[in-house]
Amino acid sequence: MTDKIYNVLFLCTGNSVRSILAEAIMNRVGQDRFKAYSAGSQAKGEVHPFTLDLLRQLNFNTDFARSKNWDEFAGPDAPKMDFVFTVCDNAANESCPVWPGQPISAHWGIPDPASAEGTDAERRLAFSEASRMLNARISIFANLPLSSIDKLALKDRLDAIGQTPDSKGAAESQ
Repeated sequence: MTDKIYNVLFLCTGNSVRSILAEAIMNRVGQDRFKAYSAGSQAKGEVHPFTLDLLRQLNFNTDFARSKNWDEFAGPDAPKMDFVFTVCDNAANESCPVWPGQPISAHWGIPDPASAEGTDAERRLAFSEASRMLNARISIFANLPLSSIDKLALKDRLDAIGQTPDSKGAAESQ
């Protein structure tokens, strides 16, 4: 087992829901092995209030939650990323900055809870569902034996995690 801490960047368009949730989950699930960050291609400048409410309900400290542009992580002073995941389809289709260090990247598209319609309870359920899906995918990823998988095989496994349409049973298949 290695003592290396892997830096992980989660990207979305607005950096107000999914990427923020992923950052929080990875920092909890992967503590001592991973340091997560999040950003957006067109950061909204604020975190969605339902995101903050959900994180608090799940006993996350929300002090970290800040909507930021992905350019913040492309500069020479930014932490070197080992992994970059897009969690929304819009960000996956955009031209990303060149990330220093050539991190392994994958697309883990999650439906946008901020676009959910209905009552507040129905909309909040969409946020919970996005969190559940991210938690399942991140848990699988965090438990991969990273030091013993070659880079190409790892890339294939990360892509496969992102193709999981409903991650309820994904943990059992690993």
